[in-house]
This record gives sequence, C-alpha cells and structure tokens, in this order.
Amino acid sequence: MTGAKTAVEWLASVAPDPEACRWEWERNPLGVALLPAGRAWDVLILPGELGYPTLDVLTRILDRPGPVLADFGDHRVGFFVPPGTAARWLGTGIRTAGAGTWIVVPHPGRAARGVRWLMPPDGAGTLTDPALLELAMHEAAAGLAGKRDGDG
Repeated sequence: MTGAKTAVEWLASVAPDPEACRWEWERNPLGVALLPAGRAWDVLILPGELGYPTLDVLTRILDRPGPVLADFGDHRVGFFVPPGTAARWLGTGIRTAGAGTWIVVPHPGRAARGVRWLMPPDGAGTLTDPALLELAMHEAAAGLAGKRDGDG
C-alpha cells in the first residue's frame, strides 16, 4: 500500500488544504475529492470511444503512462499531462482542465462513485507526454476509421 500512500500524497499536494483532502477521501462515502488542475498536472479529456483505444496504444509503447481517469459511463477518459498543456491544446473534440479548473479525483487505492482510475498515479509524478498522447490519439483514430470503413 506504500504506492497508494505515495499517490495520495502526490495528488493531495495540489489541494488548498492537503490534510482536508486526505480526510475527505477517508471519510466521504463517495470517495472523491475536488482538486485544482494546472498545478502539478493538467487533464486532457477525450470521448470514451477515442480515449480507450488511445490508452491501448499508449500502453503498447510505454512501460507506464501517466494517470488516466474514466467516468463510470465510459463517456470520458482523462489523461494527466504536464501543467500548461491545456492552455496550448488545439485539438477539436477534446476537453481540457488546466489552471483555474477543478476535477473530481477518486482515492488512488479505492473505487469511488462516478469516476475511476484506469491507470492510477504512481506517486512519483509520472505524466503522459502530450506529443506522445497526440500521436497515440491519431493512431487510435485511424484504427477506428479503418473499422468503420470495413463495416460499411
């Protein structure tokens, strides 16, 4: 559980009150905390139909991508990227969470309601390189287009 504890510390470090954040995770039945993006990480939020194949591509080319969140409806997948990425992102159909925004984050060692980790944080601050993420998105989109063309 040392990895989860380190991940808790890493995530909570961006909260205005890290101790209150840890307390919220431990005592809130929802098991989530609201954390500000733009400090230690930004989040690029892809539609689920693109996000899952993108994660598949990333896990084939990287030992370990950065943290990745998904909602329980599988409608959105969020990739943690370096701070400042959201302000520079130009892709269409991709939502961003950067400076001035907040996201719902589950405890890294437990399941929560509404959102879950597909790739939990490692506690060391590993993030996904945005250029690599973009290339993985292109490969995933090409694969999806090929499947659609083959179905028709």
